[in-house]
Amino acid sequence: MKVLHFPPGGDGFEAFLRESGPALLRLGHLLTLDRAAAEDLAQETYIKIGLAWSRVRKDGNPVGYARRTMVNLFLNSRRRARPMPVPQVPETPREDPALAAVDSAAVIRQILAGLPPQQRAALALRYLDDLPDDEIGALLGCTPATVRSHLSRGLATLRARREGEHHAPRP
Repeated sequence: MKVLHFPPGGDGFEAFLRESGPALLRLGHLLTLDRAAAEDLAQETYIKIGLAWSRVRKDGNPVGYARRTMVNLFLNSRRRARPMPVPQVPETPREDPALAAVDSAAVIRQILAGLPPQQRAALALRYLDDLPDDEIGALLGCTPATVRSHLSRGLATLRARREGEHHAPRP
């Protein structure tokens, strides 16, 4: 886990945002699989952290608090997901450069989108943030054994679907 060093003076919130922002946005993108939704999720996370900053700063683990907040917001939004009308549909979707570099990123995104939210969150926290089972369990509100189950099932699904893509007959 990265240790943040805040400059003397001020409350350190802006420095926290600068240092942790890119990593939180990457986590949000892996959770939502959509750049705009990831930005919205990150913004919601920053608002919640900002409102609780004095307590979060005293706790000494603002990155962990931010991760947990983001995962909770993601999982809660999935439970009450409703389509939101927009005034105008964007002409072209934006791709995340990190995922665009992956071979057949569209296939991987489609496979990840088919995973249940808990499995996708567990995979993102393990392989993006390299967290151990007990920390992932604390973030997801489950036991380390359940985390291992989410990871195992998620990876099995990813492997099976990825294999199916390689062996599917071409039109």
